[in-house]
Amino acid sequence: MKRSQYAVIGLGRFGSSLAQELINLGYEVLGIDKDEEAVEEMSNILTHVVVADSTDEEVLRALGIRNFDCAIVSIGDDIQSSILTAILLKDIGVKMVVTKALSELHGKVLNKIGVDRVIYPERDMGIRVAHQLVSPNLLDYIELSKDYTIAELVVPRRLAGRSLRELDPRAKYGCSVVAINKQHGVIIAPTASDTLEEKDVMVIIGTNDQIELFQNEVIGRVTA
Repeated sequence: MKRSQYAVIGLGRFGSSLAQELINLGYEVLGIDKDEEAVEEMSNILTHVVVADSTDEEVLRALGIRNFDCAIVSIGDDIQSSILTAILLKDIGVKMVVTKALSELHGKVLNKIGVDRVIYPERDMGIRVAHQLVSPNLLDYIELSKDYTIAELVVPRRLAGRSLRELDPRAKYGCSVVAINKQHGVIIAPTASDTLEEKDVMVIIGTNDQIELFQNEVIGRVTA
């Protein structure tokens, strides 16, 4: 089976970190940057690297960018280059274009030109860290959309031995436990009879309000 191929345009801190993680996950990655030093640093890590101007349509076509499954535009602080690169990628016919936005206005422009996904690394990380600070049992918090969230919650000692049937998160709070990460492995789509142990990690999906209510009422207030 052919492995998916990714192109990461802009090899700054975010772009290089993302590209390296894609390599770690087993994918082929082309790294593109105008900065020779940035390209040199990634030359022994990525599948291919090239010094190039991503705002030059002929250069992108020569690189065969249209054949990549996904192109991620992670250009640092040049909004004009970011937007122009995204437009060219869409025009050339890249299957999926993901672009890093530097501001809400930048993101709105990217959405207007038809980018498949806009990401806000700094903003999203700030949101996740804030939630983790105020909720010690929260390992991770990912906003799936404006309304829906997926969260990883550590099971406290007072919930050890309780079953999902007892907690009944779907009926009581409207959210669903979609997985339980235990020391001996992960239970996907757990049943009502599955029992929780201290330090298990529950993966929960629901609206922002449902997740918050579940955290407050179950994780923070349930007593033995």
